[in-house]
Amino acid sequence: MSSVHTLWKSSGTPLDKQRFTWRDMVGKPISKLDDDAFTRIRIILLNGLELDSLRLKHIAARFNRELREPLARLRRVEQHQATTINWLISADHSPLETTIAYEQVAIEITAAVAQAEPDPYQAQTYRFGLLEDFDHLYRYTAMLDRLEGKDANNILQGYTDIVPGRPTVDEHRHPDDDLRRHYEREDAHILTKMHSTLITAAEYQTHDYYMNIGPLFADPVARLLYAEIASIEEQHVTQYGSLQDPGESWLEKILIHEATEVYTYLSCVQSETNPRIKAIWEQFLDYELGHLATVSELFKKHERRDPEEVLGSKMPDALAFGPQRDFIRDVLETEVPLRTNGTEFVSLEQESKLSRQQRAELNADGSPTNTVSAGYQWSPGTELSPRSKVTDNRS
Repeated sequence: MSSVHTLWKSSGTPLDKQRFTWRDMVGKPISKLDDDAFTRIRIILLNGLELDSLRLKHIAARFNRELREPLARLRRVEQHQATTINWLISADHSPLETTIAYEQVAIEITAAVAQAEPDPYQAQTYRFGLLEDFDHLYRYTAMLDRLEGKDANNILQGYTDIVPGRPTVDEHRHPDDDLRRHYEREDAHILTKMHSTLITAAEYQTHDYYMNIGPLFADPVARLLYAEIASIEEQHVTQYGSLQDPGESWLEKILIHEATEVYTYLSCVQSETNPRIKAIWEQFLDYELGHLATVSELFKKHERRDPEEVLGSKMPDALAFGPQRDFIRDVLETEVPLRTNGTEFVSLEQESKLSRQQRAELNADGSPTNTVSAGYQWSPGTELSPRSKVTDNRS
């Protein structure tokens, strides 16, 4: 592995050598306050990617008799990888604090992807969704302050701004207006394929987390808040998933997914600041290279095609992990008014009638995200102290 660009061809750790014990999987968690927030961002992102890989292979096995056994073997390792990663989140994170962390992942990673994406339409899609996750962070920040008396910046560590984005009350759309034009598998850059895989996985995890956590709150506004934002997360899974070419075969999609995992683990290895966590990413990078080698052989056997036709001959440069504040502020300044009409991004006045009707029905009794942020404006150090009531006129 003299060059990261040649990693596609590395065999990594063979699948039958990838072993775990329970103590391997359940190790020391990170510190909520002492570890860098981007360490937690990498943890949440990689857990979502592993869970999505499990999901894809489970569904594929239901449709492919010959793939059942090899996919089952791959899934078992991925289950234990996901356990190792997810158990790194410490128990002192409340569900709302973890929610804040999930939204930071969505914001910072989607912003990084939007800037690296070579396809202009797909990059526009990421910028469009980014502004909605940005608003979700603001609404959950208000909920954290009101319900637990905590400042979300203890989680965000100053990397991510806390201001409204595209108001969540305006984000509800008809399903037809959440579908996007997909890339063409024969022409698309491998980065385009991996970006849609990565962001779909991240949004899917967020959706499922909110669906599981939301009903556990006793506070009625919190229950409503999670219900509203979970609906938008389903829209995001629809949006980002539709960027992928539906003409790709099951094995082609699994091949791209494994390549995405290799690419993302490598990106995390290169940027991780915690030596103990970095060692986990390095181990799992080798494991994912073994998975990619296994799937590549399945691809050759069953489709009689060279994986290089799909992946190209070299891996692209790693994804940048770091604050995206300047880029996000520029997008906030110019693209909040954008709406959709079918697969197209349009001005506010051109939004489809279907989405306007859908939104009117859902918001007929009011919007929980407006309720939770009524009179709220974040400022540093205001937790557990009276705050001035400044109306959020963008909500």
